[in-house]
Amino acid sequence: MNDATPARFTKKGDLIASDRPSRAEAEAAVRTLIRWAGDNPDREGLVGTPDRVVRSYEEFFSGYDEDPAQMLERTFEETDGYDEMVILRDIRLESHCEHHMVPIIGRLHIAYLPNRRVVGISKLARVAEIYARRLQIQEKLTAQIANTIQTVLQPRGVAVVVEAQHQCMTTRGVHKPGVSMVTSRMLGVFRDNPATRQEFMAMVGGSPRLSSEA
Repeated sequence: MNDATPARFTKKGDLIASDRPSRAEAEAAVRTLIRWAGDNPDREGLVGTPDRVVRSYEEFFSGYDEDPAQMLERTFEETDGYDEMVILRDIRLESHCEHHMVPIIGRLHIAYLPNRRVVGISKLARVAEIYARRLQIQEKLTAQIANTIQTVLQPRGVAVVVEAQHQCMTTRGVHKPGVSMVTSRMLGVFRDNPATRQEFMAMVGGSPRLSSEA
């Protein structure tokens, strides 16, 4: 496949596997960027860079090869009637801005109110990680995590808050280091019941002023 051939995508918007460029094509693209930047991709310090960049991209964007909904398929009903909030706080967030392909670094909090079923807490973190390991904007990432948990687990409600710094803003453009963006997605009782929402915000460390609510 070359640049003149239109890429094909699934109904979900994912690139069809057979249309994905080869590893050799990806490494050639990195060599082109090195030359465009003004350096020599064949000099000693850079000769291995295309391979290293492609291997790092395989890790950064591994979320395209995984289905986050599958992470939540195994649930447990033996909860002795537990029906209070389940919260996972301070999950490390590492993603990449889809506009400049530079890092988004921060943390996120996930909560849900079970409806007879609970899921292993590591699975919640994995859902967040899978979506984070794709090119993203923070608003979409926040909504994707909450919507998937709500759709698969069907709890009484889901809450997600993300706080992150965007290097597209801190290291380029307006150059404003130290600025964080906060987004939230509240579903079910977290949206409908202010007391439940306030309890969640208090348990994750206060009620930050939200710059966006997806």
